[in-house]
Amino acid sequence: MTLTRRSGYQFDIDFGAEWPHLLSDEPAPLGQGQGPTPSHLLLAAVANCLSASLTFALTKFKQDPGTLTAVARASVGRNAANRLRVQRIEVEIRLERPGDAYEHLDRILGQFEEFCTISMSVQQGIPIDVRVTGGDGQLLKG
Repeated sequence: MTLTRRSGYQFDIDFGAEWPHLLSDEPAPLGQGQGPTPSHLLLAAVANCLSASLTFALTKFKQDPGTLTAVARASVGRNAANRLRVQRIEVEIRLERPGDAYEHLDRILGQFEEFCTISMSVQQGIPIDVRVTGGDGQLLKG
């Protein structure tokens, strides 16, 4: 991965010849808001990895994951030195079907987070709250 500053706070992120480039930017007044911020990319990485880990755990138990939807939010605040920091991440993953449509769901939900390299690494410095809901809105984990 290569990151190259274009201008202002815009950076071109090159993941290699096989994948499209991505433009990151800061919102006004620093940048122009032309792309996701580094905080957005962090949230995307955590939510994507957790969703992939849940997909892996479901398929390991021969369950069809169907469509998963993840929403990630960050709480940003100032630390003791008055610097902005991501202080907490919340991720909610919604399954396509109600929880009772999946076999072995207790075991799946009890272990899937351990498969996620990104959240397990980030969680060493930033608390991450993970909730899983069924397609009917029922809270299954959290």
